[in-house]
Amino acid sequence: MTEPVTDTAARAAELLKEHRASIDRLDAILVYTLGERFKHTQAVGKLKATHDLPPSDPAREAAQIERLEDLAEAADLDPVFARKFLNFIIAEVIRHHKTHQE
Repeated sequence: MTEPVTDTAARAAELLKEHRASIDRLDAILVYTLGERFKHTQAVGKLKATHDLPPSDPAREAAQIERLEDLAEAADLDPVFARKFLNFIIAEVIRHHKTHQE
């Protein structure tokens, strides 16, 4: 016996509500995590500028990209997206470094 259409629609609406609530919680986690992450990237930029260190570290960046791609694959996330995301973070570190140099 199949469920009446109204019961199916009501169940779908409830599932949608649950998924959206989870997405909202995860978005909050991401925002707070990124906030914490960028506090550290700003500190790194300031530290590098204060001690006249180069703004980028290509060896570390390559290792981090590889690490993040591995994590992305393990998490079933597109590694290309993960690489783009890390490149964005690296660009922010360099931008903060340049800001602190001025």
